[in-house]
Amino acid sequence: MNNGIIIRKFFLHVSKKEQKKRFLERLENPGKNWKYSAGDLGERRYWEQYMEAYEDMVCNTATKDAPWFVVPADNKWFTRLIVASAVIDALASLNLSYPKMDEEKLKELADVKKALTKK
Repeated sequence: MNNGIIIRKFFLHVSKKEQKKRFLERLENPGKNWKYSAGDLGERRYWEQYMEAYEDMVCNTATKDAPWFVVPADNKWFTRLIVASAVIDALASLNLSYPKMDEEKLKELADVKKALTKK
């Protein structure tokens, strides 16, 4: 944590098999046609190079204060569970609490309550 900011980076890793399945769904389902890009098929030829580049990126940009979470993303429910868990852990690490109320503030609140509950 730096200056009150927590950074968590997520790489959602979809397998080549799952990617193919999702591409086919985009083509077969008119409601998902908009997700397909003409370049998608051509980019699949570079799968291995992309995997190497992603590995280099994760290895060279992960730090203690800004870690990467490489998350298997073939099953969306599982992906969401892992990401949510990491976010919850990050929030819990902040040890947040409500501010303490001093006597003056408590009196002010009591006066406001009294004024609001008068008939």
